[in-house]
Amino acid sequence: MELHEANIIRTQGLARTFGRGTGAVRVLSGVDLDIAAGKLIALKGRSGSGKTTLINLLGALDRPTEGKLLFDGADLTSMTDRERDQVRRTKMGLIFQSFALFPLMSAYENVEFVLRISDYPAKERKEAAIGALEQVGLKSRMHHRPFELSGGEQQRTAIARAIAHKPKLLLADEPTAELDSKTGLHIIKLFRDLVSIHGISIVLTTHDPAIMEIVDQVYELEDGRIVASR
Repeated sequence: MELHEANIIRTQGLARTFGRGTGAVRVLSGVDLDIAAGKLIALKGRSGSGKTTLINLLGALDRPTEGKLLFDGADLTSMTDRERDQVRRTKMGLIFQSFALFPLMSAYENVEFVLRISDYPAKERKEAAIGALEQVGLKSRMHHRPFELSGGEQQRTAIARAIAHKPKLLLADEPTAELDSKTGLHIIKLFRDLVSIHGISIVLTTHDPAIMEIVDQVYELEDGRIVASR
């Protein structure tokens, strides 16, 4: 299976089962996806449909039980754990429902710390961290700690942390779930800018109908399968 140059991700027959024997639970089954590079993609579905499991597989946080997963021309399913970790650290950015910021660090320190543990060149860390915070509109707030920031500002800090190393793919699991609708819409518009201006590919999970009107494509999951797309 070859990855078309216009795709950042392709999956074929992707499946994930948890447990064994009679206690086994098949969470994903036969998922085939072609995700175009430079697009904003949404995964929708009810709780338990498999969205988060799929995001974890796409982000190399978990391994599929069956199937193939190609990312940026490389087969993630055939890599060692160390190789997968390297791909995730250098080419992917991850955002979760909880902002997961270090409470005693400023916004700048939160972003710079992740660059440090990702082996980002030391001479370039400060510029990269400030540049990422500027991209999300937080340069003037970069010395504030999380408790001094609003929910939307905390999420933008988490986004800055995820994009500071200039990833090709950004994965976000319910990134607006903890935000009010107005703030959540601002975050999605920020994602839109990251795609259109900076060329980052973004895949997110959501329940919000308003968000689905802004994205380039929506895939709907039901009982671990893709049942519709538009």
